[in-house]
Amino acid sequence: MSQSRFNHVFLTQRTSLLRTLERMVNNHSTAEDLLQETYLRVTRALSERAIDHLEPFVFQTARNLALDHLRARKIHSRTMVDDVPQDVVHSVAAPASSAEDAAHAEQMLERLNVSLSQLSPRQQQIFILSRLHGNSYQEIADELNVSLSTVQKELKLIMTICIGVAERHDSSGKL
Repeated sequence: MSQSRFNHVFLTQRTSLLRTLERMVNNHSTAEDLLQETYLRVTRALSERAIDHLEPFVFQTARNLALDHLRARKIHSRTMVDDVPQDVVHSVAAPASSAEDAAHAEQMLERLNVSLSQLSPRQQQIFILSRLHGNSYQEIADELNVSLSTVQKELKLIMTICIGVAERHDSSGKL
């Protein structure tokens, strides 16, 4: 199967593919991104092997990418919500905080910085890519050449450390 044949199939089915992806992920922009990724993945597959039934392969590739996206989004939201106790979430300083709250937050950040500096280089990189750069778990796994499970476990461990620092800081009392 040639690239030109695939281009024809892709252009012919683009609208249908996009609609399918939009229904699955409920977001036009994400669906467009997944459509582009579908094109790249199928192009890569064609360069590696012949594909007999191209159209079903294209649709299945798109569906698989959408399901991967939904799974990663679910894991990310569950990890973000489930790993942090509500009292910790509610103890974050409000935008109109007092000088005492600001000093308390500064002390907390110093303690977090000390704890996070003791992480392994890979753990630090995972934390930075996830929490500061906003990368998805899959993007981090791909970039660091580790499994998705490794990224999830490391972030859970890091969040446990952060929560422990916050709880110890709160139990030592405010300034």
